[in-house]
Amino acid sequence: MRLQHLRKDAGLTGKDLSARCGWHPAKTTRIQKGDAPPSDADIRAWCAACGADDQADDLIATARAVDSMYLEWRRLHKDGMRKVQQDWNTLHEQTRVCRVYVSNVPPGFLQTPSFATALMEQITAFQGTPNDVAEAVAARVARSRFLYEGGHRYVVLVEESVLRYRTAAPDAMRGQLRHLLTVMPLASVSLGIIPFTARRTVWPLEAFYLHDDTTAVVETLTAEIKVKQPRELADYARAFTGLAKMAVYGDAARDLIRAAIDALE
Repeated sequence: MRLQHLRKDAGLTGKDLSARCGWHPAKTTRIQKGDAPPSDADIRAWCAACGADDQADDLIATARAVDSMYLEWRRLHKDGMRKVQQDWNTLHEQTRVCRVYVSNVPPGFLQTPSFATALMEQITAFQGTPNDVAEAVAARVARSRFLYEGGHRYVVLVEESVLRYRTAAPDAMRGQLRHLLTVMPLASVSLGIIPFTARRTVWPLEAFYLHDDTTAVVETLTAEIKVKQPRELADYARAFTGLAKMAVYGDAARDLIRAAIDALE
């Protein structure tokens, strides 16, 4: 636990820290064992006692997010995928600027119905969760309205591999790639492609979505992870900046998409 590490780094015993915080040593023990969650005030007092006031905000954010930070897909999809897609729509509605990096499939708000159907059928079969793919696809595709309304902006980085993976049948893949070309002129969209040949300064990562400067949603095989800690958010923002420098845009990006379409012929 980070609070315990702070105490040890400060060279304090549990009794020393308790005395500085003005509470009984038993409270320190309960907090360190995880038997009693610390309040915001407790965390600030603990950090002050250790001379680490600058870490208080990050620790508070961690404590607040711990219960909702890591959610298994099977738990989220226990009744199907529609509800999760609707929840995502709510988050996007509240987001002014969404920075997205994907290394596996196009982001949901840029997916065509045919591609989304193929992908969600694969996910449902893999997870063994209830099949409500038709309803989930409708909810996912509805998210694309934010490209056209509400003053939202999407800054998207796509690895070239995403264009080449045969995630759906050729016709669905072709339609998906052509759709990327269609949305590129939109004022709300910035689409960059990271070529296979790019000199890597940031290695390929798991897909992540940065919603304004408040939340990063990371997608792994088994779980959705919501990151709210300022320190981690800063790391994702820094990674995004590095990835953006490796991407190509405009005509160069269109050429890569068209080449992927041609490869399907």
